[in-house]
Amino acid sequence: MRIEDALRLAREADLDLVEVAPMARPPVAKLMDYGKFKYEAAQKARESRRNQTNTVIKEMKLRPKIDSHDYETKKGHVVRFLKAGDKVKITIMFRGREQSRPELGFNLLKKLADDVVEDGFIESAPKQDGRNMLMVLSPTRKKTEAKVEVEAAKAARAADRAASQEADRQAEAELRAAAASVAQPKKKRGPADNMDPDIDL
Repeated sequence: MRIEDALRLAREADLDLVEVAPMARPPVAKLMDYGKFKYEAAQKARESRRNQTNTVIKEMKLRPKIDSHDYETKKGHVVRFLKAGDKVKITIMFRGREQSRPELGFNLLKKLADDVVEDGFIESAPKQDGRNMLMVLSPTRKKTEAKVEVEAAKAARAADRAASQEADRQAEAELRAAAASVAQPKKKRGPADNMDPDIDL
């Protein structure tokens, strides 16, 4: 179709003539509402940006001779990160003579991986990097699944909080009603109750 005919058709239909494939022979053009097309493209781009997940790598540093209580605390942090859908990089820092005993770090990393096996798995095996030994754990669930679960838990906590507040309000109202029914009615003041006998009520 000639360009003039296509432009005339576009004018008659109150649409825009948009070239969609300029490199084709002959070039391909389409009749459309260009403003609406741009708006829909922007909406699709925004939606795809919202759905993409950013992988975050959290880091946890340990020492080969870590105390059992400290180990439990650090393990709790690792589990929390994995449940949130984040990767965790575990670093064992060696100092001084500890560098001659890398098996201590390896055993500690193996123990940690076994302890968090429900929430994560080993993505990269333990390897020595200068004075440090590194291992990366990946979550078993995707970040979007973890986010949905966290949101559901938040909503449940909010509902429980609202229910307990409502119960507290009802109990307080019942107490007030009971106190009001028990309270003595006020006595009318007469001339004898007046402090100044000269004033007549």
